[in-house]
Amino acid sequence: MKSAFELRFQVYCLECHFLDAKLYPNGMESDPHDAASAHFFSFNLASELVGYVRLVPPDTESRFLWQAHSGELLGGAVLPPPSQSAEISRLMVRRDYRRRRGDVLSGVTVVANDDPLIGERRAESPQILLSMYRQMYQYSLANGICYWYAAMERPLARSLQRMQFLFKQVGFETDYFGPVAPFVMDLRDSEVHMGKSNPDLLAWLQRQSPSVG
Repeated sequence: MKSAFELRFQVYCLECHFLDAKLYPNGMESDPHDAASAHFFSFNLASELVGYVRLVPPDTESRFLWQAHSGELLGGAVLPPPSQSAEISRLMVRRDYRRRRGDVLSGVTVVANDDPLIGERRAESPQILLSMYRQMYQYSLANGICYWYAAMERPLARSLQRMQFLFKQVGFETDYFGPVAPFVMDLRDSEVHMGKSNPDLLAWLQRQSPSVG
């Protein structure tokens, strides 16, 4: 985890200034949610950490991180059972691996999104981003997680929807490491749509990943 905490410090404290670097004199950003979270990593061929994300479960009051910043729901929004849900958090890719074009995933070609987004909402290299989504997906299937929350900017939600990760906005936009809104995705619905529109990508997601943390 040391490399992950160092990457989080680099991105959240030094690059984006979301958190005060002075609060982390050891150069590693962590918080109390890490102990209960599932952590996922992406490495390059030199075994260097280039991507990181975590899935955070609900707290003892069945609430998620995003609800502390945006508790007001859109009209008609219904939230899934907390026991079957987790929140995507601290999604990031190392600076020198961002916004690469033409990445190829085991025979699945994905077009890069060039929009420069920041923090948890970057349009990262699709290869690294999707490798971590695959790890989260397989972990979720194995642990009874059927829904993902994510606080993100709308452009990233649209990009993910084009890949059949069907995130739906459930709350109003607020300032949570930048202007973001809460979204939720039903993994089962996304499987159905992806199986119809991009079966190769679904098959790739379902192949066992070696880097589940």
